[in-house]
Amino acid sequence: MRFLDEDEELNPILSAVNLIDVFLVIIAALLIAIAQNPLNVFSNEKVTVIKNPGEPNMEVIVKDGEEIKQYKSNGEIGSGEGTRAGVAYQMADGSLVYVPEGKEEDSKDKATGGK
Repeated sequence: MRFLDEDEELNPILSAVNLIDVFLVIIAALLIAIAQNPLNVFSNEKVTVIKNPGEPNMEVIVKDGEEIKQYKSNGEIGSGEGTRAGVAYQMADGSLVYVPEGKEEDSKDKATGGK
């Protein structure tokens, strides 16, 4: 009958059970945080994440289904390969008009009807 008189505050097993409960809550919170991450590998969503926008060390991360691509800025504005494709104009009503650039001969032929 000595066990019935034992004080519960002195039992070390009870504090260990409380620690296990705390760790289970922490693990559940971490799993929820991983599941809500936009770059979660288990989701098939299309996501674009921009890190440090407008800064020289800007990064763009694009996730399309299971494929993840990462693009890093080299710090130079307007750098890269390519050619000018045309000019965009904003009209008074707010709409944009794109005028493609081409050779002068092609634009003259189109304007005169091929003459």
